[in-house]
Amino acid sequence: MAFSADDADHKLVAAAQQGERSALDLLVRRHDCWVRRVVYANVGNATFVDDIVQTVWSTVWKQIGTLADRERWRGWLYRLAKNAAIDAGQKAHRERRRRVPLLDDSAIAGRHSGPIEHIGKSERRKRVLDAIEGLPAIYREPFVLRHMEDWNYAKIGEVLSLKLDTVETRLVRARRLLRDALRDEAP
Repeated sequence: MAFSADDADHKLVAAAQQGERSALDLLVRRHDCWVRRVVYANVGNATFVDDIVQTVWSTVWKQIGTLADRERWRGWLYRLAKNAAIDAGQKAHRERRRRVPLLDDSAIAGRHSGPIEHIGKSERRKRVLDAIEGLPAIYREPFVLRHMEDWNYAKIGEVLSLKLDTVETRLVRARRLLRDALRDEAP
């Protein structure tokens, strides 16, 4: 009988609740990329992602003992990441914003592509990330969860406390806004 990733997570959460640092380290390795995308979806500015994610994992370590239902691990982690991002976002609005790519551009460039292709892909990627960043948070958050995390509508609705119709409407509007923004920026 094979164990699912969720089963493994539940065992790691249980071990982390018992104070096993190595279990928490494994949880961080398994979910750090996902937490980064959740934070980015809520903040919309890549400049602050590292600091916020570090705060999230520090909070996880301090509060993992309060998680009563291990089956709710992802939802609990999501809420911690979202709340940390919102707190940081409110602080950031008072400061000057600076745009920095979320991911290394080399991840997009193919191994065999030349410098011209790399520049084109890098510029296209930057335009798309800027357009996503420019979405209102109510559209950006479900968009990132759907298209970067590949969550289904029901899961998005559950975590964001939205009706299924609302999730669908926000995703349609997000795509329309992105399409319009990218069309307006096209050379």
